Amino acid sequence: MAAIPHPSDPSAQKGMRGSLAFVFAVVLIDMIGFGIIMPVLPSLLTELTGDSNAAAAMDAGWLAFVYAAMQFVFGPIVGNLSDRYGRRPVLLATLLAYSVNYALMGLAPTLLWLFIGRIIAGITGASFSAAYAYVADITPPEKRAENFGLIGLAFGLGFIVGPALGGVLGDYSLRLPFYAAGALALVNFVFGYFCLRESLPRDRRRPFSLIRSNAVSALKELNGQDRVIIWYAAALLFWMTAHMVYPIIWAFYGIEAFGWSKSMIGLSLAGVGLSSAIVQGGLIRLIVPRIGERRSIILGVTCMFTGCMIYLLAGNEIWVPVAIAVGSLQGLVQPSINALMSRAVSERSQGELQGAVASISSLSSMFSPLMFTAVFFFFTNEAAVIYAPGAVFGLAAMIAIVSLAVFLHGNGLHGMARTPGPLKP
Repeated sequence: MAAIPHPSDPSAQKGMRGSLAFVFAVVLIDMIGFGIIMPVLPSLLTELTGDSNAAAAMDAGWLAFVYAAMQFVFGPIVGNLSDRYGRRPVLLATLLAYSVNYALMGLAPTLLWLFIGRIIAGITGASFSAAYAYVADITPPEKRAENFGLIGLAFGLGFIVGPALGGVLGDYSLRLPFYAAGALALVNFVFGYFCLRESLPRDRRRPFSLIRSNAVSALKELNGQDRVIIWYAAALLFWMTAHMVYPIIWAFYGIEAFGWSKSMIGLSLAGVGLSSAIVQGGLIRLIVPRIGERRSIILGVTCMFTGCMIYLLAGNEIWVPVAIAVGSLQGLVQPSINALMSRAVSERSQGELQGAVASISSLSSMFSPLMFTAVFFFFTNEAAVIYAPGAVFGLAAMIAIVSLAVFLHGNGLHGMARTPGPLKP
């Protein structure tokens, strides 16, 4: 299948719009599949293990750890392979692996099966790193924050449909959402196989290097192109660590703090997805061009901090929609950091960059689930000295502030030239 022309080529505009739509659909269906299982995962874990809700959260943390560990090792390899062979085969392999993963989770008679499924999915890699590299391939540098926001929009819409559907299906059967997720991933694979064009022309590919296929070597190489990379990477590590509190703890928090049903968990996650879609699909295109990536990151982190503090202090579920609305602007942060990083490296290194970003995400995902679930267990188990289901969100708020401090420090060292202000019309 022919590759899309470089974004500087006028003939690329039509192909770019169509390809953005295809990548959007790939990530959207992927996230529907991910979100559909979230309302039922706590119940499935307690069914398989006989553990309490607090202990099941610990099991969920270890599942996330195993997936992230595989991602950390194989993410840079996949990113480098996409620089050598193109983005399309990486995206397709990911979708096929996810369909196998969800099928194993749906059929799982024991906890071990769940771990095998997550290992398979982790080795193949998440679709996001390849999707971001794809967008970077076909988008002019000054438009990347906006188009990276489209990936966030797909994430948000997936979290509207997926959890709501998972909550409804989960009321009929705990296993049904997993089968539905596997079917969606398989449909997505077929869709991508026939519709997705390659974004990386052969003349922009580079040889595969196993030596550079790890996070340390990749960041060292990229930092040699621009020293700001290491600071933005560190900020992204802390940010992703803080942000992991939502997929890991949300369902357990809702059950523990408010006694939510599967349907209510699904509806609340749909609310999170809706707010995220509004920000990353619309507001980001208004905010970032006017105030620049730097101020957008400050605004996003501030809003996440405020939202997390509301979860910490909320004595009634009526505060949850307020926290969701306030925290929604955190959706400005990752696309803005990613855009700044993508502009700091060469066009030939976009896959390597996104592979490194995937490893950063995996590193945060290895330790944050264990940390957050341990804190949640500490404050919610029967022997807890202080009962505080929202304490884990307070910890996430503090980590988000650390992320902002690291970003501003690196940004200040390299001057305002590294963080453009409002774009000229």
